[in-house]
Amino acid sequence: MALPKLTLILGGAASGKSAFAEHLVLQGGNGTPIYIATAQIFDDEMADKVAKHREMRGTGWHTIEEPVDFTGVLAQVAKGQPVLIDCATLWLTNLILGEHDVVARTDALITALAHCNGPVMIVSNEVGQGIVPDNALSRRFRNAQGRLNQRLAAQADLVVAVMAGLPLTLKGSLA
Repeated sequence: MALPKLTLILGGAASGKSAFAEHLVLQGGNGTPIYIATAQIFDDEMADKVAKHREMRGTGWHTIEEPVDFTGVLAQVAKGQPVLIDCATLWLTNLILGEHDVVARTDALITALAHCNGPVMIVSNEVGQGIVPDNALSRRFRNAQGRLNQRLAAQADLVVAVMAGLPLTLKGSLA
């Protein structure tokens, strides 16, 4: 399967979305894929999670750890080289907590995705299916995540939701 220009993989926490995205990239990409990791490690639990992700991913990836500004990386991707961004949810969290201009950064990301020379796959959490959060920051985040996912999905050629490790194609085709 040739990778589309932009793929969005959505799912809840621990749904299997990252493993599914990694499998797709390795199955359909040319050359060494770039893995853009947006997580920041602030505690032992997150350090363990990142270590498990690295171990599950294995070798064969060029990993770049960039929590906020990876548009420059996207601008330098070789023709046809696949990119996996994992994940848009942590990226958005980093923007909000770092008091960055979310709209301007999202606009820059959308532009960088459109101009990237290789196919890009973005993993993102679907956070709008739960209860309404009880505090302003959480509600702001949930709303911003919903808007980000909508913008990414509108631009994407392929959108897949993953639940319990199973993919459900929402837009485009996996074939």
